[in-house]
Amino acid sequence: MSAPEVVVHADKDLLARAVAARLVTRLVDGQAGGGTAHVVFTGGGIGTAVLAALADAPARDAIDWSRLDIWWGDERFVPDGDPERNETGARAALLDHVPIAADRVHPMPAANGSDGKRPEDAASRYAEELRTATRPEDHGPVPRFDVLMLGVGPDGHVASLFPEHPAVHEDQRSVVAVHGSPKPPPTRLSLTFPALNSAREVWFLASGEEKAGAVRLALGGAGPVQIPAAGVHGRQRTLWLLDRSAAKELPVELTRPTEH
Repeated sequence: MSAPEVVVHADKDLLARAVAARLVTRLVDGQAGGGTAHVVFTGGGIGTAVLAALADAPARDAIDWSRLDIWWGDERFVPDGDPERNETGARAALLDHVPIAADRVHPMPAANGSDGKRPEDAASRYAEELRTATRPEDHGPVPRFDVLMLGVGPDGHVASLFPEHPAVHEDQRSVVAVHGSPKPPPTRLSLTFPALNSAREVWFLASGEEKAGAVRLALGGAGPVQIPAAGVHGRQRTLWLLDRSAAKELPVELTRPTEH
């Protein structure tokens, strides 16, 4: 488990562009020597802004899109193409603009898919898709993600793991159905702590003053049941990539000098 590092950028726009540039570098490194890289996308305002910044960056062409697998940390269990889906936002911001093959993109099942309105079946099917993509060196039921990006909610939730919800206690399955989400829509699919913590690098993305309290609690020793963001760490690196507003409640000693 890696110790968290905090990097603060001046505002949301600079944060999105800096994360996009960092992502290019990390994925190119992950593909060095002819290997395949695995990345986990997140939704929300800053997650989608990062993908849009990547689409606009000339450096995106340094990524070998034929050797990149894309996954999601969570999804709203609504029909395919619904604007509420994280996949829909990712396709509009990035995936429709880069030369990536359909079989390299792994969206979570939709409510109008082959599982019907059975989110537990959909979660099991995504878990099997993850398992099928593993390599012997992954030593687990999910690929060893090169980068896993997570947004952070004002309540400290990550993916669709909400404070005090049953999913935060799951320690066996890699994907679960979430019912009664405090944020609409109420039914979702989510990677669990064991799956999230399999990543080589975990990047938390937070922008805005409304996230400052959750960021402070997650980095200040809160428990993962109360603040799920506190329960996720990269095996090699854990980065908190923030704008100044999201970092405003952190003690100075936790932050690196602001980057412009």
